[in-house]
Amino acid sequence: MAEMFVTLGTWNWLIFGLLLMALELLAPGVFLFWLGLAALLVGLLSFVLHPGWQLQILLFAVFAAAAVPLWRRVARQKPGTNPNPFLNKRSDALVGRICTLDKPIVDGEGIVRIDDTVWRVAGPDAPAGSRVRIVRADGASLTVAAV
Repeated sequence: MAEMFVTLGTWNWLIFGLLLMALELLAPGVFLFWLGLAALLVGLLSFVLHPGWQLQILLFAVFAAAAVPLWRRVARQKPGTNPNPFLNKRSDALVGRICTLDKPIVDGEGIVRIDDTVWRVAGPDAPAGSRVRIVRADGASLTVAAV
């Protein structure tokens, strides 16, 4: 076993790092990526410093342990800046929009066509063709108010 460690070299670390990153593609979870990055860093440092096998393993352990808080910091970075806040929330994106009723609102329920979709609306009674503003979205149902 000790003989295996003594033969550790730059190329072993680089191949190990690339292998771990390739495994990350097969079983994604963003865990093996950071271990692979740690192995690549040890391999690159081995090109320059030529450390002994004990230091190489120590460097790998330190880089792997440092990768976890680094990953958490990167994952949490700017939590409020979503480039598309209405992704998978299409109805929420309609709030504030003004549209025309396709069918009248009778007993609090009617229908409106927005772009290529027909939406069920709730609000005060109004004839077809009336302009309404969407004030709230609840799943596939919109609440409207007269404009």
